Amino acid sequence: MRAVDRNPIILGIISDTHGLLREEALLALKGSDLIIHAGDVGNPEIIQTLKSLAPVFVVRGNVDTEPWAKALPESEVIEAGLATIYVLHDVHALDLDPAAAGFHIVVSGHSHKPASTEHGGVLFLNPGSA
Repeated sequence: MRAVDRNPIILGIISDTHGLLREEALLALKGSDLIIHAGDVGNPEIIQTLKSLAPVFVVRGNVDTEPWAKALPESEVIEAGLATIYVLHDVHALDLDPAAAGFHIVVSGHSHKPASTEHGGVLFLNPGSA
């Protein structure tokens, strides 16, 4: 588990860049206290560029198959202020009950469709395709 102890925290959430990081995405993420990339990065330079803005937490997506991506975890747990966040690429691969595990937020990507829903007191976020 990795922690960021400021409160409130401005989260920057992105997913499915597939090797392309648009200027509009960088502008939207500017000012974030931390950035979560929910997989399908596509190019390690994207991670380095995001790190120039804020600390970055990244998980591996299904297109992240090159040797550099093997170091990326399939899931990540982040403590951000008062929230505990579970990050994975495909929410359909979720193999735990996030509420029972004490998570407040689940961040995923994969579908390329932005979504924000609540189930059992847990906020599920998908930023859609970048």
